[in-house]
Amino acid sequence: MPEKNEIASGMIDRLGSPKAVFKLKYQGKKTEREEAVESNEIAVLSILSALKDAKIIDHFEDITAFGHRVVAGGEHFKKSEIVTEQNLALIQELAEYAPLHNKVEAYYISVFKKLVPKAIQVAVFDTAFFSQIPEVNYLYSIPMEYYQKYKARRYGAHGTSHRYISQRLNQIVPGGINDKKVIVLHLGSGASISAIKDGKAFDISMGFTPLAGITMSSRSGDLDVSVIPYLKKKLNLYDVDDMIDILNHKSGLLGISGISADMRDIETAAAKGDNDRAQLALDIFRNRIIKYVGSYIAEMGGVDVLAFTAGVGENSPEVRADVLNGISYLGTKVDTDNNNTRGKEVKITTDDSNVAAYAVPTNEELMIAQDTYDFAKLLN
Repeated sequence: MPEKNEIASGMIDRLGSPKAVFKLKYQGKKTEREEAVESNEIAVLSILSALKDAKIIDHFEDITAFGHRVVAGGEHFKKSEIVTEQNLALIQELAEYAPLHNKVEAYYISVFKKLVPKAIQVAVFDTAFFSQIPEVNYLYSIPMEYYQKYKARRYGAHGTSHRYISQRLNQIVPGGINDKKVIVLHLGSGASISAIKDGKAFDISMGFTPLAGITMSSRSGDLDVSVIPYLKKKLNLYDVDDMIDILNHKSGLLGISGISADMRDIETAAAKGDNDRAQLALDIFRNRIIKYVGSYIAEMGGVDVLAFTAGVGENSPEVRADVLNGISYLGTKVDTDNNNTRGKEVKITTDDSNVAAYAVPTNEELMIAQDTYDFAKLLN
């Protein structure tokens, strides 16, 4: 930074397994190795040690700042913040809003703070982008005191991705998007759809937690809450958290197909034509997307631009075509050649289409790096 040149990238796949896969890309070379990464501390040490081994840094202390994605900021955090001890405690408290994420993220931050104490730690909140959506869209139809006392409301998630896509669209859409109606479809393992009106977040499919919205890999998405106590009794579950765990980890595409939470596995099974549940999972996934897109079109009074991003959105021409064909009544015309690409930024509707649609690879890491750099620059 500030040149925004990516020096290295990597990930640890199957974290918690004795056969975790560590991946690093540096100077055009990709290295991949299998190693036991069975705890958060080992994961952090593996990352920092890999940077030293690759000669990207000589010492841990060479790193000035760390940026962390944090899912839930509640109403405490409406923008990115430096992680003080007080802020770290608040992130942990907000785990009620993102039970799968915040506690783990807070723990990682504490490990990095311990190993590199002189570096600043910056939290970039997924909910921040949606903190200013109209109250008509964030309030639930429950007693107002539950919001006033307990802050029960729609917060959304994936805001860092939606923020990046909105900024990128403002650069590539002729005339920008500050006077346009936009729908962003973040379709990955977790999936969310946002409405962006006149350059500002207007609505979001995810709710109080990331469980709400469309069907996801292993999350149910929207459902009648009465299903929870009903199934809790039928399954002889004592703790409601066990039911929430099922809705987060055993539902969605996995629950419907009975095969996998991975879209690639389900598409392969459906293509063979011998698994009705795989095809049903695909149909439900697409159906829920089209329903949300249609509701946002009605809510905003039209749509000018759609953007597809994240794993499925960037890499599934079939899903993109299905969605656009689902709103063909608006005059959306798919550019078949352009749409038949994966992982590229491209306009996927024809020039005479009434709605411009794009595939835009997301870059949450760049957003996090930019916010982190801005804080580091201020402190120096």
